[in-house]
Amino acid sequence: MRIGDTWYRTIWPTEDGLAVEIIDQTLLPHFFEVRRLDSVEDAAEAIRTMRVRGAPLIGATAAYGLALALRADASDDAFEASREMLAATRPTAVNLRWALDEMAREVTPLPERERADAAWTCAARICNDDVEICRRIGEQGLLKLQEISSRKGGESVNILTHCNAGWLATVDWGTALAPIYMAHDSKMAVHVWVDETRPRNQGAALTAYELAAHGVPYTLIADNAGGHLMQHGMVDLCLVGTDRTTAAGDVANKIGTYLKALAARDNQVPFFVCLPSTTVDWTARDGIAEIPIEERPPEELTRVSGRTFEGEVISIEVAPPGCPAGNWAFDVTPARLVTGLITERGLCDASAEGLATLFPERVR
Repeated sequence: MRIGDTWYRTIWPTEDGLAVEIIDQTLLPHFFEVRRLDSVEDAAEAIRTMRVRGAPLIGATAAYGLALALRADASDDAFEASREMLAATRPTAVNLRWALDEMAREVTPLPERERADAAWTCAARICNDDVEICRRIGEQGLLKLQEISSRKGGESVNILTHCNAGWLATVDWGTALAPIYMAHDSKMAVHVWVDETRPRNQGAALTAYELAAHGVPYTLIADNAGGHLMQHGMVDLCLVGTDRTTAAGDVANKIGTYLKALAARDNQVPFFVCLPSTTVDWTARDGIAEIPIEERPPEELTRVSGRTFEGEVISIEVAPPGCPAGNWAFDVTPARLVTGLITERGLCDASAEGLATLFPERVR
């Protein structure tokens, strides 16, 4: 995607081939800064502190983290230690585990002297595959937007989204935002309602940032405003991403997604989830019982950061000193509330049977 006059992915190898670089998302939208990752420890820190975030990008960063680890020590013990370190950084997003497993399958059968180069190649492939998968998700989702646009006689299609599922959450294109970018590029009239997505404000900080950079019309709204907009016919559909989806169609996404799905169901607003197949946990059936929900530091809830009128970015406390806070990062939306899943292979019902029609090999 383009920022100013430069085209970016969210992660890329350095010119010397000794490290990778990322966009530090903790500084957006106020500062755009590239950060270099030289070691597996750097990669783990970037994932844990959410310098990179979004299930596909977490997986890509973990893959390059293992590749960096093998540059330093290609032994079995070092590989497993690095793998465990990375796996512990974010428990909910299944792409993390998937990417680490992919790297292990490619690398561990090889002699130590061949592992570093093979790992680098595998990490690059994971990134390139993610870009292509997200592009296909965009094409599949675009069909749904075209259908609504045609029904409205070309009037603007109003889409509500939660958290950030754009190119900043993937290597490029995004999941839930990919169809929106393609619709905008095709001259379709679209408008996005952007949930602020507290406590980390990924909607306000990231989704608004990248929609503005691409020229897509949008309006930032408070998290609690979505139901009101749906009641008044101001939302044509909801598009969200997911960090883990069960084989039966339950969806774990940023906290607050479940509430949007409930409001959508009550107001007959279609609620679609855009996901790469790498985000499906084929071993899980019951999302509420089986998906681990990450709990993050309470400071994310009790403090907020922002830019002053003088241009300084500061963090301030918004709760009483010592206020206890529960900070669950995700919730689970049951499949019954999901209108459909939009994947790189097409759209299906949010069910085991629906997923089986698109991915029969995984069922076998």
